[in-house]
Amino acid sequence: MAYRHFPSSILPLMVISMSLMNSQTILVEARQLLEAPLPELPKPELPKPELPELPKPEFPELPPKPELPKFEVPQLPELPTFPHLPELPKPTLPTIPKDINPSHSTASP
Repeated sequence: MAYRHFPSSILPLMVISMSLMNSQTILVEARQLLEAPLPELPKPELPKPELPELPKPEFPELPPKPELPKFEVPQLPELPTFPHLPELPKPTLPTIPKDINPSHSTASP
């Protein structure tokens, strides 16, 4: 008995190949449209539409705004004075000797 099942891998290949064949004709037709000279067509004259004039809207006047009471800025208490701190002596840095002989360095053997 013969195997009559249609393999499932053939269907996607057929769809892809058919879509590729169809896209080539679309590209060729589009190129032909771009290269073809366009005939001059007369522009139609359109009548200007008549717009009716609308009346300006009248708004009611705003009521007067109420007066708000003025608030006073509260007085802040004065800060207490800090006690006087004595001045600290400035630290002195050790002096670097000016006569440095590189032959007496401890890093070289």
